[in-house]
Amino acid sequence: MHYTENFVQAIFDAVDPAGKTLVVGGDGRYYNEQVIQAILRIAAANDVSRLIIGRNGILSTPAASNVIRKYKADGGILLTASHNPGGPDNDFGIKYNMSNGGPAPEAVTDKIHQLTKTIKEYRYLAAEPLDLSQLGQFTFGPLKVEIIDSVKDYVELLKSIFDFDLISTFLTDNKDTFTVLFDGMHGVTGPYGRAIFVETLGLPESSIQNATPLPDFGGGHPDPNLTYAHDLVKVVDEKKINFGAASDGDGDRNMIYGTGAFVTPSDSVAVIADWADCIPYFKNGIKGLARSMPTSGAIDLVAKQKGVDVFEVPTGWKFFGNLMDAGRLSICGEESFGTGSDHIREKDGVWAVVAWLNIIAAANKDKPGTGINDILLDHYKKYGRSFFSRYDYEEVESDHAKKVVDLLNEGIDSKSLIGKKFASSTGEFVISEAFNFSYTDPIDGSVSKNQGQVIRFSDGSRVVFRLSGTGSQGATIRLYVERYTKDESQYKLETAKGIAGLIEVALIVSKLEEFTGRKEPTVITVRFPLITFSSFVVDDNSYSK
Repeated sequence: MHYTENFVQAIFDAVDPAGKTLVVGGDGRYYNEQVIQAILRIAAANDVSRLIIGRNGILSTPAASNVIRKYKADGGILLTASHNPGGPDNDFGIKYNMSNGGPAPEAVTDKIHQLTKTIKEYRYLAAEPLDLSQLGQFTFGPLKVEIIDSVKDYVELLKSIFDFDLISTFLTDNKDTFTVLFDGMHGVTGPYGRAIFVETLGLPESSIQNATPLPDFGGGHPDPNLTYAHDLVKVVDEKKINFGAASDGDGDRNMIYGTGAFVTPSDSVAVIADWADCIPYFKNGIKGLARSMPTSGAIDLVAKQKGVDVFEVPTGWKFFGNLMDAGRLSICGEESFGTGSDHIREKDGVWAVVAWLNIIAAANKDKPGTGINDILLDHYKKYGRSFFSRYDYEEVESDHAKKVVDLLNEGIDSKSLIGKKFASSTGEFVISEAFNFSYTDPIDGSVSKNQGQVIRFSDGSRVVFRLSGTGSQGATIRLYVERYTKDESQYKLETAKGIAGLIEVALIVSKLEEFTGRKEPTVITVRFPLITFSSFVVDDNSYSK
């Protein structure tokens, strides 16, 4: 009973909200507005000075981060379960962000968690619900409330970052040959997509789909990958859309997908970093680059070429935030379809989509007809290619998942894995290193241990195992595989073929199939086969092959 109210009160007890200004909004999932009404009543009873709320309770996670920073708020309460399904029988989440716009650090979240164990009461103002559909300033008991346009500030932010004139000119000049489709997956980014792609860049309404936020995300799983963004994939393939993109439930993830072209998140952040000089926000150069540990090392090569620091951090955007606040990081990404920069302190799905459009528009100034695959192939020729994929085994029974982890830890602790040889369909792999990843934050000195089991092989390949899960059902085992090559004959190779042997070895080492009973993963983030690298033609409706 009263779980939500108790948790909100625990947040307030942890952060001492008296006299403070907080931002509140969510991704529109089931229960969103009811929780905002509860936050209003509890905030009023806890002497919060002011709440800034997105219209109808809607704020994407990136937009909320921007609003916190722009209006110099003391923090924010975000209502989202990220990319997980919504609805009466699915997930809901509440998280607290700090005054820098980023997720609360462990010291704060641990304090909140401890308070939830001992809380005996919550404070509450008995009042009628506030109409969240009306813009303006209101009072709610002693509390000041401002309801703002959920989209306006965010669009203004992106206009200050990217070359919208360049993008608009490119799209207008090539309106008959370069097509765009943005899929909001019935999550929070639908209105943002309409404001940017239709109202600002002048694309037709047909350039967006699933753009109305729904409490249950239309019955879908709002996770932008090849498994769950099937609506986008289907339309792009059928209509041969040149540039397709999707964002997740709360707007902080993205997928870039065009006809015959899929950009892995690892490649995406590396390409954006390499092309940063065409984005006005980075006109003075980049400070540093970073990736989460499971993400491929593609961005490391860009950092080396540009002569800037590169950081390998645990999974979790808060680790990037520390580096950004210290002025040491400009662009970063996670293999889980999260990409961003220091313009806010959250990953930003729509930012990444517009970044790619900016890059394509810039590339076409020098070489008309350049498409997604042309940019990827040029990148591989410059830096080499990192074959990368993630296998997700979702809703695994916890004790079965624990067996996998325990076996790997035993091999790591005893060092018995080192030197072991494994045959595969693509050749022999020899383990050269095995360890649990730990990270010492260079800014605050905090140490994060046991962030994933890493196995490296003598040819430089690696596999990573992590237990993960923001969902409510069972455990998720994530298996990451990476193989790097500078052999140009392999640059157009299908990812599944490039890592086939490595996958075989990873499953043998971990006994994953034996312990879990799973013969197939739930999700595979692989690149589709590329039969040819195609460019759109700027003077007619055909395609060059």
